[in-house]
Amino acid sequence: MEKTALNFTLNGAETGVFVDAGANLLDVLRRGVGDQTPKYGCGQGSCGACSVLIDGELHLSCLTLAETVAGKSVETTAGLAGGPELHALQKAFIDGFAAQCGYCTPGMLMAARALLDSNPNPSRDDVAEAISGNICRCTGYEPIIDAILAAASGSGRRFG
Repeated sequence: MEKTALNFTLNGAETGVFVDAGANLLDVLRRGVGDQTPKYGCGQGSCGACSVLIDGELHLSCLTLAETVAGKSVETTAGLAGGPELHALQKAFIDGFAAQCGYCTPGMLMAARALLDSNPNPSRDDVAEAISGNICRCTGYEPIIDAILAAASGSGRRFG
């Protein structure tokens, strides 16, 4: 199978990789460049575990052809933290026990990031809508919604 050179920005760093024609972005991120933060969940775009930001917009990487990100910016959960300092969303998820098994967490964080980038003061309904494409089988969603609202408010604590 013929490989194609793909150049894009991943979490702020210029990245180049050779990809098979028709490869999805999730496989390229995980196997091609070693970013294990987007998770393989369903492979059909139903669970949200593979969510990433492409030029600031939320996308399911399992359904995104890798070649379509040429020249674009891709952000994964690995890019949220600024060095050793966690992003406010990551801190809020930890403080609010919003991650149990953690499998859905990267997708939830990216959906929350997309929401807060476009609406820094969301309502509870806004948050519920923003994460509606992400399946979590552990938390019951309330701790996740509370954590996102806490991060939005900057309080660091607004749980329960």
